[in-house]
Amino acid sequence: MPSFDIVSEVDLSEAENAIQNVTREISTRYDFKGSKSTVEMKDGVITIFADDDMKLRQMHEILQGNMQKRGIEPGSLDYQKVEPAAGQSVRQHVKIKEGIDKELAKKIVKAIKGEKLKVQVAIQGEELRVTGKKRDDLQEVIAFVKAMKLEQPLQYQNFRD
Repeated sequence: MPSFDIVSEVDLSEAENAIQNVTREISTRYDFKGSKSTVEMKDGVITIFADDDMKLRQMHEILQGNMQKRGIEPGSLDYQKVEPAAGQSVRQHVKIKEGIDKELAKKIVKAIKGEKLKVQVAIQGEELRVTGKKRDDLQEVIAFVKAMKLEQPLQYQNFRD
């Protein structure tokens, strides 16, 4: 039986490289001269320290640009609430989304079953396993899920015939 897995993964080493590029870019930019703005990553959570809201927004743009250059889509970043830090400075945590949560998995399964495609979809932890009799059916599922325009980027792996 042909099958494949729908997953949502981020290469954390690439994310670490992007963070290093952001740090390097901040240190060389004129508008950040003399500021105490920093970006750190620990356990899949990025912490942004900025002098004010304007610098925080600029750091968001730099971070997203460097992540995209490294092949990490902006939908993988989950921006948390901005917290005030000492004085005028602000702090923000950005979680890197990995794995498909239960609600999104149920939504995808329901949509695929609603299309009446001749496949079976099983939730296996943080990924979905799609099996069908024909390779064409599986390709239809991939096209359908891509057309759903979900906010979280998905990858299609482990295709077996």
